[in-house]
Amino acid sequence: MTRTLALVFSALIPLAALAADGSAPAEDEFVRPAGDSDLSEFLWVSRPIVVFADTPADPRFQQQIDMLVEGEAAMRDRDVVVLTDTDPSARSPIRSQLRPRGFQMVFVDKDGVVKLRKPSPWSVREIGRSIDKTPLREREIRERREGG
Repeated sequence: MTRTLALVFSALIPLAALAADGSAPAEDEFVRPAGDSDLSEFLWVSRPIVVFADTPADPRFQQQIDMLVEGEAAMRDRDVVVLTDTDPSARSPIRSQLRPRGFQMVFVDKDGVVKLRKPSPWSVREIGRSIDKTPLREREIRERREGG
């Protein structure tokens, strides 16, 4: 019994250290700060939805993030990753590229083209419909049907 516990703990301790270290890859996070990311990192891999605000206390920002988190499963099914940028003074590469004013939600398709810009929060249902109308998503759905 003690050997089993020792084995279990020896397997878990490095994982705990990695998590505490913060060096674990954050690529699986659904909502993450834009930071020094560039839109080219997501090209042909995922659909970034970038949510901008002048402060994280903006109620529109919080409402948009809450709606996206609630609909995470639907968004992940569409290969969406949510990037947040609430510091205009940091002048992140994504902020410089998309040039928002105040609150803005921007949907960028896998091909790197901005498909949607909204100055107010949008529901996951509305975002999902916009994504599903893109030619890339239509092709993905068609291929999924044919493959399975």
